[in-house]
Amino acid sequence: MKLQNVAALLFDLDGTLMDTDDQAVERLARWLERCRCPDPQHFARHLVMASETPGNLLMTFLDILGLDAPLTRFTDRLRSWRGLYNAPDFRILDGVAGLLAALDGRYKLAVVTTRGRAEAEAFLEQYQLSKFFALVVSRESTWRLKPHPAPILYAARKLGVHTSQCIMVGDTTVDVKAARRAGAIAVAVLCGFGERKELERAGAHIILEHTSHLLELL
Repeated sequence: MKLQNVAALLFDLDGTLMDTDDQAVERLARWLERCRCPDPQHFARHLVMASETPGNLLMTFLDILGLDAPLTRFTDRLRSWRGLYNAPDFRILDGVAGLLAALDGRYKLAVVTTRGRAEAEAFLEQYQLSKFFALVVSRESTWRLKPHPAPILYAARKLGVHTSQCIMVGDTTVDVKAARRAGAIAVAVLCGFGERKELERAGAHIILEHTSHLLELL
């Protein structure tokens, strides 16, 4: 299936450009294994997945109260005091750098993530990807986070395109629902958390095995 009239591509980070979903599951699964959970890997995946939408709603609520920035600074400071803070060392998914290089100049590219701006930019800098993106939409950019359409609407407005000309690429139902609600094309990838059946139920227009396969559509 070829897509036409596409002007902009919006990318989630976790599970779409960076391989951090598996890292989160691995850490939680190890803890659950120590607690003698019968299927720690499966249970860990569902716990992390289930936390995404409530976590986004909590950040939205804190933002409304003006408490999100102080809380983030406090938790970062606490991690530093306890010796838990390390310089970011993200994993990039195979094929992503080549994909972005191939798309460069053909489309307007943006990151749309619920991560903080500092983390998003750190990942892009680590792999020299910043030059490809005209815009980074982070949790600080809008009052509402995915699955609310606000981040996608914001990205389209800043890029000067209509949402119907945007493809939102993400690995979870949160990304799919945000895209559908904004009127964008929802392309889901299976290299992160999302499973085919749940992504289909959420309304994904297209489901790809891997982010790097996006070129086949364009």
